[in-house]
This record gives sequence, C-alpha cells and structure tokens, in this order.
Amino acid sequence: MRHVSIRTPFITLGQFLKWAGFSDTGGEARSLIASGAVLVNAEVEQRRGRKLRCGDVVRVGDQEVVVRAEQSTG
Repeated sequence: MRHVSIRTPFITLGQFLKWAGFSDTGGEARSLIASGAVLVNAEVEQRRGRKLRCGDVVRVGDQEVVVRAEQSTG
C-alpha cells in the first residue's frame, strides 16, 4: 500500500486517479470509474466528483493508495 499526499482539504476522485498515476487523462479516469474498477473505502464508487479526504483508501485492481495530507515544512 502506498500513500499519496494532497495539499487541499479534499480532491475529487477523477483528479485523484490522475494525480496518483492510475490514469493519464480525465477520459481514462472516467472509463475506470464507469467500469466499476474503482473502490473507495472498499466500496465501488462511480461518481467522478466524489470528494476524497485524508484517510480514504482508493483501490484499482491490485493497487491500493491512501490519501494523506501533505506535510508542511517550516
């Protein structure tokens, strides 16, 4: 399991799939979501606009990623 950090309080599922490297384009992200291949917190999620927050777990195939807050320096 790996972690992907975000700088904002939330990120949409479609954006996250690109940010985390699951897809290269918004179209690819949309196809993944529509096919039922994306799980959020162990449940199939088909809303591209689903807001993900720190602690959410996204799974695509055998890859699992935890959303976490970016650590500030200073």
